[in-house]
Amino acid sequence: MGLNELWFLLIAVLFIGFFFLEGFDFGVGMSTRFLAKNDLERRIMINTIGPFWDANEVWLLTGGGAIFAAFPHWYATMFSGYYVPFVFVLLALIGRGVAFEFRGKVHSEKWTKTWDYVVFFGSILPPFLFGVLFTSILRGMPIDADMNMYAGFSDFVNIYSVTGGVTVTILCFLHGLSFLTLKTVGDLQNRARSLAKRVVWLAVAALALFVGLSYVYTDVFTVRAAVTIPMIVAIVLAYVLAAVFLMIKRDGLAFVSSGAGIVLTVALIFASLFPRVMISSLSAAYDLTVYNAASGPYSLKVMTIVAVSLLPFVIGYQVWSYYVFRKRVDGKDLTY
Repeated sequence: MGLNELWFLLIAVLFIGFFFLEGFDFGVGMSTRFLAKNDLERRIMINTIGPFWDANEVWLLTGGGAIFAAFPHWYATMFSGYYVPFVFVLLALIGRGVAFEFRGKVHSEKWTKTWDYVVFFGSILPPFLFGVLFTSILRGMPIDADMNMYAGFSDFVNIYSVTGGVTVTILCFLHGLSFLTLKTVGDLQNRARSLAKRVVWLAVAALALFVGLSYVYTDVFTVRAAVTIPMIVAIVLAYVLAAVFLMIKRDGLAFVSSGAGIVLTVALIFASLFPRVMISSLSAAYDLTVYNAASGPYSLKVMTIVAVSLLPFVIGYQVWSYYVFRKRVDGKDLTY
């Protein structure tokens, strides 16, 4: 494996980590509107992710930075072509972070409800838009010989990309509900588990539709059939196991299974792309690959040394933080 392939793998791992970790953050944020009965329960739910959400977003920042440094042509084409969706993602993430801090600062029902809606929309928009982005990349976008993307509305918004966005959103919602079964107690925990039992089958149905559309609109079943089919089977199995574990109240295993489903889904997208990083719908000759979109060998070598040196400390810090804040939130000692 060369450095080009290694950095593609590293970027895939960073986005897999982001969707696994930030995925349950998004799910909890969505759950505040569907699950919580009152302000106390919303405060409890927000506190379950309070120590983690900002560190989880670092995986996204690191992934974007890795693309910029390792594959500058990929970065330039994607971030310029998807400028508007990325602005909405950024605004949603900023609003959500501000809402976590501001909602409890003023004792006013109107103030609190306003920020609660910011939390909700700031949690539902990013996974939907990221789903649209990645599935449209998989389908192919109009990229010319100069690596410029000239996309119209229908290139961004179509039945395949919208289905992808909805599917990713549902998977994150389920992941968040599974996380709540681990971090809450009593009636709130039971209701989270009950809702998760229904959402898991909705996730399976959304995945089945997405797989069917992928067969129609992409080449993943022809270019990567040996990888795609076993991974799809594994994804379905993960969510079936999640449903079983939820029914027998094995909440930890249910969370692992829903997380495994997200990990495999994101991994499937990257595996289906390789060695491409962006697919041109105009001509295969215009595809961006890990070779024609990459930085020079010296830059990749230096970046590899830095990444190998620093990554263990970053992972170690996150493991430590999850260990320190491992207890359930019962509402007796709230910080929001």
